Amino acid sequence: MVRSPSKPISLEEFLTLPETKPASEYIDGQIIQKPMPQGKHSTIQTEFSATVNVILKSAKIARAFSELRCTFGGRSTVPDISVFTWQRIPRDPNGEVANTFPFAPDWTIEILSPDQSQTKVTKNILHCLNHGTQMGWLIDPDEQTVFVYLPKQQPEVFDQSGQILPVPDFASELNLTISVIFGWLLE
Repeated sequence: MVRSPSKPISLEEFLTLPETKPASEYIDGQIIQKPMPQGKHSTIQTEFSATVNVILKSAKIARAFSELRCTFGGRSTVPDISVFTWQRIPRDPNGEVANTFPFAPDWTIEILSPDQSQTKVTKNILHCLNHGTQMGWLIDPDEQTVFVYLPKQQPEVFDQSGQILPVPDFASELNLTISVIFGWLLE
């Protein structure tokens, strides 16, 4: 849902507004509310984050965050999953994870919801890639397909059950296939 304020607002003004549920994003001067996640979306998001965190967080390599606001390059978006390498996770003066993430994730993962625009989600992934993200995934549960985006390369399509999905170099310990990702929907 696009919310057009009576007068245009800046990114700085947007960031002072109260958070919405589901989250709203600031893209090209517009406030766009994300759709409410449904069963398949939520299942994949939860399992993916847990899998990344069991393997990469425990080794202090990287950490997956669900629905984390990332503000950079004139936009403020909320990827379904943002993975940050350990040394890039912002910290507050106490050493705790900071509330504000003012840069692109190292790996961005979007999960398409039934009423969501694939074009809008793809634009968010490309925006991340243009600002330093190493890899982007677009997971389509209905088509059981994963689109993999790399900077300045043509996207790759993965839709065969045994296909091993590429991951960023820092996540090489992950062994994810199409059957693993969509198998989570059967559990």
